[in-house]
Amino acid sequence: MIVSKRAYEPYAPSDGYRVLIDRLWPRGVSKANAHLDAWAKDVAPSRALREWYGHDPARWPEFQTRYRQELRAPAAKEVLADLVRRARRGRVTLVYASRAADISDVAVLERVLDRRLKRTSRATRS
Repeated sequence: MIVSKRAYEPYAPSDGYRVLIDRLWPRGVSKANAHLDAWAKDVAPSRALREWYGHDPARWPEFQTRYRQELRAPAAKEVLADLVRRARRGRVTLVYASRAADISDVAVLERVLDRRLKRTSRATRS
């Protein structure tokens, strides 16, 4: 199961495997309070893409396309595969800093991972 949670929300043991998906560390969050199992910078949008987008809702459709293209990089594919494997066994919490989760990388990443989970579960049932 894949869920998401802002880095500023309190940790809960039920979060399962917690992975920070931002390239930058969230301001004001200590490493101890973050309770992270991993920091997956390889699935975060590139600096250039992040700066181009700037959370401008008008650029959201194009951001999604460009970000999905970045997720095709070998290093990102490795992380995605690992997250899917972990999600098949338990809860994976994608930790992010954005205030606007619905138009941020976490929304895209959740959909990408959910599709992969559905695809792999169908393949194992066949």
